[in-house]
Amino acid sequence: MFEREELSILKKRVAENRKFIQIVMGPRQVGKTTTLNQLYNQLSIPVLYESADNITTTNANWIEQVWETARLQKKTKSAKDFLLIIDEVQKVSNWSEAVKKLWDEDTFNNVNIKIILSGSSRLLLEQGLTESLAGRFETIYMTHWGLEEMEKAFGWNAEQYAWFGGYPGSAGLINNQSRWKNYIRDAIIETSISKDILMLSRIDKPALLKKLFELGCQYSGHILSYTKMVGQLQDAGNTTTLSHYLKLLHAAGLLSGLEKFAHTAIRKRSSSPKFQVQNNALLNAQNTKPFDEIISDPIEWGRIVESSIGAHLLNHALKNNFSLFYWRDRSDEVDYVLQKGGKVIALEVKSTYAKNKKGMNAFKQKFNPDKIYLIDNKSLPWDEFLKINPDELF
Repeated sequence: MFEREELSILKKRVAENRKFIQIVMGPRQVGKTTTLNQLYNQLSIPVLYESADNITTTNANWIEQVWETARLQKKTKSAKDFLLIIDEVQKVSNWSEAVKKLWDEDTFNNVNIKIILSGSSRLLLEQGLTESLAGRFETIYMTHWGLEEMEKAFGWNAEQYAWFGGYPGSAGLINNQSRWKNYIRDAIIETSISKDILMLSRIDKPALLKKLFELGCQYSGHILSYTKMVGQLQDAGNTTTLSHYLKLLHAAGLLSGLEKFAHTAIRKRSSSPKFQVQNNALLNAQNTKPFDEIISDPIEWGRIVESSIGAHLLNHALKNNFSLFYWRDRSDEVDYVLQKGGKVIALEVKSTYAKNKKGMNAFKQKFNPDKIYLIDNKSLPWDEFLKINPDELF
């Protein structure tokens, strides 16, 4: 079975002395539970694995019961080390307060139980972490699968990856595109929206949130003002509602809105978003045209390629803690701008459809970036770029 790199990270951290709670977060269907099961089967110390995904009660008493079971098992087995894994912990109300209380009790009483918590709702996990567990945790963010992983695990090429995206569970369905699209729509999109957003956040207009997601997928790689969104969406309410819903879709690992690069944070936040799916499968599962027809159309295929590059950059930005933007000033545009510390990198995608390329010169004059890159068929082919860790560009 294929192993993601996060497995080796977890094994190393579990082998260390008890110091931090390990938090594994990421979108649905990227291998979090599989990785935890692989860890469970490869460790020599006793492990208790529990999941909150299917429990009937969602109050914090369940966490305390599981924790007490771990304490009892450690005692009866006379184990020096013990690992407790709780999957989908964000579904338990007030989970962070319960974990803080129990973790601090074990620390005070010198009980050596190591903890791994995981979940699919990044927003709820991060809220709990900042509210109650400050200074007590480390995070491991598991992104959507990249081209290299899909190539090694399933033998995919770059064209297949750009179209079918990076969901390993869908790999066996790509020869039946209708079935593949149904799987992406029903098992991933609908489940992520209903379980990770609608059930865990207050949403006054759920139909609007779903329509915003569909619109964002349709315009992935494009800049669209909130005013134009209101004009295209029925019962859209105000721009504040749309901005909030887009943040929820981002936290669920579905759709993001990139901000415009600027010197000040205020200008970044007030900019029109550039839609970007976090996995190209989310875009193409809603495309009515088949793969064979799209790949033979230079304009349509060029947009698919650019979206796959944007998803690649976005996933690494979430994992490696650099910021990802776009830039536009009137007719001048730069596809992607990467920022880490004081370094700025401009990146232009020259795909098979024509675009105004004056933007890079205008950006250089205005911001003097540290490096610039052109992704095209000569200097840096797009399929090779999808195998590069963008963090190494700095």
